This record gives sequence, structure tokens and C-alpha cells, in this order.
Amino acid sequence: MRIAIIAHLKFPISEPFAGGLEMHTHMLARSLRERGHDITLFASTRSDPALGVEAICDETSLFETGIAEANDVAFFREHHAYLKLMTELRSRSFDVIHNNSLHYLPISMAETLATPVLTTLHTPPFCWLESGVRLNRGPMTYVAVSQATADMWSHVARTDHVIPNGIDLTHFPYQPVASATPYLVWYGRIVPEKGLDYAIDAARLAGLPLRIAGPVSNQHYFDEAIAPRLGANVEYVGHLSHRELACLVGGAIAALCTPRWEEPYGLVIAEALACGTPVAAFRRGGVPALLNEDCGVLAQPDDVASLASAALAASILSRSACRAHAERYCDAQRMVDEYEAVYRQLALASVLACEPQNAPLVASVA
Repeated sequence: MRIAIIAHLKFPISEPFAGGLEMHTHMLARSLRERGHDITLFASTRSDPALGVEAICDETSLFETGIAEANDVAFFREHHAYLKLMTELRSRSFDVIHNNSLHYLPISMAETLATPVLTTLHTPPFCWLESGVRLNRGPMTYVAVSQATADMWSHVARTDHVIPNGIDLTHFPYQPVASATPYLVWYGRIVPEKGLDYAIDAARLAGLPLRIAGPVSNQHYFDEAIAPRLGANVEYVGHLSHRELACLVGGAIAALCTPRWEEPYGLVIAEALACGTPVAAFRRGGVPALLNEDCGVLAQPDDVASLASAALAASILSRSACRAHAERYCDAQRMVDEYEAVYRQLALASVLACEPQNAPLVASVA
């Protein structure tokens, strides 16, 4: 199939990944290409060229500067890039277009295209994306990454499919034994909504060292809330490659997941489980659906004492049970299978819609 994937533009779709959405988009495009599909990824300039990238814009992540004028430039750069892309797609030939961005224009302008469009809802509703959904008057297939996310969007759009995200299990190999020196791990984008400050306070309350990895995506938050908490067995190790991150996560006795928002899915949970590392997490959004009593312990949201207790309880869970859970529920190949099935449904429906009435069915979708 000829498949176009529209990425978001704030960060490159390449390693080291800025976050879960970049990793998800990279893995989806790569897996589909490995399965023989003709993939074009519309993404930012520094994205991995091996994915079949057509660059449409420089990276637009300028929010960490805190300068309003810079953010205005980024906003209009994204707006122009997506407007130009959606206009040009009217004359491009694809079987299906997968909108994996978080921008309003690929949704609001989808009705101008003859090609069927699928949009994955990766986040709870926010004003700009919700506006694009409300403005769309044409056919659109919506996929949510969890039932919790589908429920959060139900007042705006009907979700046609729930396809949980998946991870490449080979990138997060199973480590049956944790490090000889026990520690907890927290990793992800260092921004207020990820709640790293809760994790630091809980680790200290539990009396366990904490290692932290991930990009500093909000410098003000890091300087004000995180840097003063470092030291005394709390260490920030930087933004790691896949290999380094898997080693760090796999060596931990438990991973902490501390969202301040309604977490849509929780890729870091899937990655930790794949390594054999149990998870202690706030009970928010799609997180509870990813865990059971064999591989994780849920804590009350925003409650440091509850999280500390959950971390201690999680640390003694079976590492083999964690890996088995990841293999059953978090495998990327299952996710790609489900997306392929939706692509084929959409492409076939589009072909049938173009067939003259009463004409014999001769079309097929490869």
C-alpha cells in the first residue's frame, strides 16, 4: 500500500527520541516499510531519512526559551507547513493518509482530500486540536491509543477504533535480575505534566536512590523544581540512547510513572515491563489498563506517600511476570497488525466508492 504518515514538527522523528510520540511514529513508519509498504513520512528536517522522509519544516520546539515572539514564529511555521502539505496532498497519490500529528489543519482540511484519512488521538482534548475536530465536515476515522483517551474525546468525536500503542520488544531486552545496587528509575520528557518532582520526593520517602533520564523539555521547570532536588542519591543521567536507556531501566528494581495529567497511554510503562522492571504509577488516564497486580502497583494521584508505598510494593514483584505481560499486551507488531487492518478497510472502501454502480468488483488492496 502507498501510505502517507503526517508527523508532528516540534522534534525530529529520530533517535534519541524527545518523547513517546516520536518513538511511536518512527517505529510505525519503520515497521510498515519492513512489511513492504511504500511509506512517505512528512516530518521535520532532522528526521531519520531511512523512513522515507519528505521534510516539510524545521523543528519548531522553541517553547523552552520562554520568549513569546519565538513561539509565535514556531506557530506560524507549523501552520504554513501543514497548510502547504494539505494543499499539495490533493494532487498526490496515496491509498491512505495517517495523521499522527497533534495539529488542527490535517484534521480540519481532510475533507478537501479524495484519499481516506485516519487520525490517531494521542492526547486528551486541547483547544487547538479540538477546534480542528469540530471544524471537520468530511469523513474521518479516529483511533484512540486507549479507551480512556477515547472516553475523553467522546464529547467531540466518535472513536472508530482503540489501538493501544506498542513498543519494539527487541529494543527493550528482558533483564531477569536487577542491578546489585538497588535503585528506582524515572524517565521521560522533563516537563511539569510528567510530575518528576513527585518521583524524587517519593524515592526519598521510600529511602531508595533514584536515577532520572530524559530530555529537559522545560528548562524553567528543571531549574526551579528539579535541580534543587538533585543530589543525595537522586541523579540525573541525561538524555540517553535506546540501548543506554534499556540498560538503565532494566537495572532498576522499579520504575516510577507520575503523570499530573490524564496520561493517554504510558509508553514508559510498556518499556519498563519489557525490561522486566515492575512499575509504580499514579492511577490516571490509560495507566490502569496497562498494569495488573502481577506487574505494577497503582498509587493515588499526586500523593507522594502513596507513591512511595507503591514503589516498595512493586520492587518485589516478579520480573518474569512483567516481561510476559509486555509480550502479551505491548508488542508493536500487534499494534502494526491492527493499523494495517484499518488501512486496508479504508482503502478498499475508497476504491468501492469510486466504482460505477452495479460494476463487477475487480479491485483489491495489496
